[in-house]
Amino acid sequence: MGTPDFAVPALEYLVTSDYQVVGVYTRQDKAAGRGQLLAASPVKKAAAKFNLPVIQPHTLKAPEAVAELTALRPDLIAVAAFGQILPLQVLNTPRFGCLNIHPSLLPLYRGVSPIPAAIMAGDEFTGVSIMLLDAGTDTGPILSQAQVPVLPADITGSLTHKLSLIGAQLLVDAIPRWTSGQLKPRPQDNAAATYCRKLTKEDGLIDWQLPAAVLERRIRALSPWPGAFTTWQGKQLKILSAKPAAASETGETGTMVALRNREVGVVTGDGVLVITSLQFEGKKAMTAAEFVRGQRGLMGAVLPGR
Repeated sequence: MGTPDFAVPALEYLVTSDYQVVGVYTRQDKAAGRGQLLAASPVKKAAAKFNLPVIQPHTLKAPEAVAELTALRPDLIAVAAFGQILPLQVLNTPRFGCLNIHPSLLPLYRGVSPIPAAIMAGDEFTGVSIMLLDAGTDTGPILSQAQVPVLPADITGSLTHKLSLIGAQLLVDAIPRWTSGQLKPRPQDNAAATYCRKLTKEDGLIDWQLPAAVLERRIRALSPWPGAFTTWQGKQLKILSAKPAAASETGETGTMVALRNREVGVVTGDGVLVITSLQFEGKKAMTAAEFVRGQRGLMGAVLPGR
C-alpha cells in the first residue's frame, strides 16, 4: 500500500526479492496539470510494469473494501505513504500485520512531513523506521531502524529519495526476521515523541523576521514543494537556494541589499540571507545576480513576507 515516489522502491524491492505481491493498493487517480487530466500515482505506474493487480478504494472503511482485501488472503501488508489511515479490520487482516516505512527515527516526527521537519530543525541525523502499525498515528512498536546523516546540501526532494531506498532495503531485510520470530517489536517511548503537521502552500511564504540560518533550512525543507517564496511586482519570486551570512546590514527586514563579491542578500531578523538562485513567476531558474540586473528598483526594496 503506497502512493508517491517514496513508496516505489519498496514495491520494486519486494517484487525483485521474490515475494508474491498479491495486490497493490494506491490512491485513486487525481486530476493534474493544466488540462486537469486524471493521472496515475507513481506506485500505480510501477505496479503496471510488473503486471500487478492494482486496487484503488475510495476508503478502506467500506465493508466491500475490507471484503476485497480479505479475499486476497495477504500474509503481510507493507505500507509506505499510502495516504489513508488503516482501520482495525484492515490492520488485523494479515497474520503478520502491517509493516510501515516511516522516514524518521521514531518516536521523533510522527506525522505526515517528517523529512522537511528534520531539515527545518537543523538535525544532523534522521533516518527510517520499520514499525508495526497499530490504531494510533505512528505509535506502533519498532522492528528496525537506520540512521542517516542530513547533509548541508540536502533538500526534502533529495533526502526523500535517499530514505526511500534505505527504507525499502530495511523492509525486505526485516520481513524474513519478523515472520520467523527473530525480530522482537520494541515499544516507542511516547514521552519522547514529537509531531509534525501537513505542510500547506501558505507555509512557503517567507517570514523575513526569522534568522538567516533558520530561513536557509526552511528553503531546503520546502524544496521542491511548496517552495519558499516572496513576491515582487505582484508576481511570485521563489527562492531556490540561499546561504546565511553574518553581514551587519541595517534596514527593515526583507530589504534587498548588495553585498561584496556581487552577491545579493536580504536583511532578516538575524543576519543577512544571501540569495544564490531563484525563479521569477513565468521564468526559468537563474542566479540572483542575473535576476537583479534585469529588475530596476529591486535593490533597496522591501520584499513582502509573513
